[in-house]
Amino acid sequence: MTQDRTPVEAWFLDHGLPYFVPEERAAARAGLRPRRLAGLAFALLVLAAGAGLLAWSSDAWAAGPALWLSVTVLGLLAYAATALHARPILAFALSRTLGSVRFIAPMASRALPLLLVFVTFLFVNAEAWEMTSNLPFGLLWFTVLLMFGLAVLFLLVRLPEEVDRVDDEVDDEFVVRACAGTPLEQASREVAADPSIDPLEHAQVSGFERWNLILVLLVIQAVQVLLLSVTVFVFFMLFGSLVMETATQESWTGRSDVGNAPFLPQASLSLMKVSLFLASFSGFYFTVSAVTDDTYRRQFFSVVESHLERAVGMRAVYVATRSRP
Repeated sequence: MTQDRTPVEAWFLDHGLPYFVPEERAAARAGLRPRRLAGLAFALLVLAAGAGLLAWSSDAWAAGPALWLSVTVLGLLAYAATALHARPILAFALSRTLGSVRFIAPMASRALPLLLVFVTFLFVNAEAWEMTSNLPFGLLWFTVLLMFGLAVLFLLVRLPEEVDRVDDEVDDEFVVRACAGTPLEQASREVAADPSIDPLEHAQVSGFERWNLILVLLVIQAVQVLLLSVTVFVFFMLFGSLVMETATQESWTGRSDVGNAPFLPQASLSLMKVSLFLASFSGFYFTVSAVTDDTYRRQFFSVVESHLERAVGMRAVYVATRSRP
């Protein structure tokens, strides 16, 4: 049984699985060496100092943490894409999500109606307008990032369970089905026909490869939550522009000038703030529901379930063939 590694490893890279390739995995380990991480930590400290000086010079102390956190996240993503060779993960996850909008629409049609009914009660509430209007924009943005971070934390708790569930289901039929139409299609039939090979022995995903799968799923699901949050934000901006009179906004916020837009007099800065806050809260609420509610969970993970099964099956056959002489 022989198998050319080149097309298989190219398939892994094209499908956001660079850590399934030994050379890419070794390069990522090199990026996590203490000396290189120390350089990254120093750069983040410099960014923190710069954000603090910028906030101090502009008398906007509340913007400091939000600015530092935003730049830190962007810096970590840049380091992961370069030093940790995670660019294929980000590229595939984004393309997969944006190319699967037709699958997100049915999920949104189930989740959004009840969610909007619930959140609309907060929208037509004077306390919500007063609270968000009095928040400095920097602090509001920090709150939005905090909500998104909590959503990511919930996903990190749930996604490893999905990986464990799939790699425990691997058998001969599984690997043949998973490898259909891939460079390992013929090899999967040979593995399934060989009684001396048990695919389940090669199916357990751990280490970098496990985190590779988790990161792909995390980015895909995070973009889904972001798209749903943007939908909620646009809805409340349009809804508020139609029904929230300027006098009502001034009464609820306690401000004589709510900062109206030139061509949409009711689309104010206060409306944008409350819409942004409720959109971030909706994204967090939807993520928790998707993790804990069986109905939402089936819809939430349906977009990536086939990719997860194919990746696990491909890896099992790839490891089995590499272990053979």
